[in-house]
Amino acid sequence: MGCRKRIDRALENALHLPLNMCSRYVIMSDCHRGEGTMNDNFLKNQNLYYAALESYYRNGFCYLELGDGEELWENRSVSRIRECYGEIYRLFDCMERENRMVRLYGNHDMELADALPEALILMNQEGGKNICMIHGHQADFFNSVCWRLARFLVRWLWKPLERFGVSDPTSAARNYKKAVRYERCLARWATERGEYLVAGHSHRPRIVQSGERESRYLNAGSCVHPGGVTAIEIEQMQMTLVRWRLATRPDLSLCVMREVVDGPALVE
Repeated sequence: MGCRKRIDRALENALHLPLNMCSRYVIMSDCHRGEGTMNDNFLKNQNLYYAALESYYRNGFCYLELGDGEELWENRSVSRIRECYGEIYRLFDCMERENRMVRLYGNHDMELADALPEALILMNQEGGKNICMIHGHQADFFNSVCWRLARFLVRWLWKPLERFGVSDPTSAARNYKKAVRYERCLARWATERGEYLVAGHSHRPRIVQSGERESRYLNAGSCVHPGGVTAIEIEQMQMTLVRWRLATRPDLSLCVMREVVDGPALVE
């Protein structure tokens, strides 16, 4: 099965949510929350992420997470991850009670496939294009079809080597050529289907500009980059790519700052 067929199959049973001028959505991906050990890539950005999440909660946004929320290739216990990041999961619980959160599963948390959906579609009620969302591993043969082998290699080979600075060459987030090849498939799908397609997986954030019809492929980036936490905000039918990072005030005190990276771009 080719990558475009895997994307089609994922979207066949997608969860549908409305999209209109009153909608407020924030899209994040690839948190890779771990157990707080030296291999936990989320650990360094946990405060940035919590500050961003709390801000979106207070301002009425619905939180959409596009997979790889928990790092279950290097870790085996979701309960231990929840214990490590208790404040975050308590905020998740609040959002769930208010029906303001949807989390998809990705390749690194494939074990949650029975509990989480694989795809999500924002149905445009204003006459424009729909916004389809997947994690993105569907376009990556090794990390989708062969995910059990990939998990084995990460757990028993690349995790120990990561302590010595050796990166996993099979990861789309750490292999530039692989990321470009996989993103090309997602962009072709978006062009052929005439819909927006938002993914994660490659950790390379991007949005499309208003009037850009060649490709409607977007990427939410990740929450584990050294430069901060990225997100795509959808508000008043406009998409904005933002980054939450550590900044310094004039009095030299530290703060968490939201900055616009690209956009806003109109959902057409």
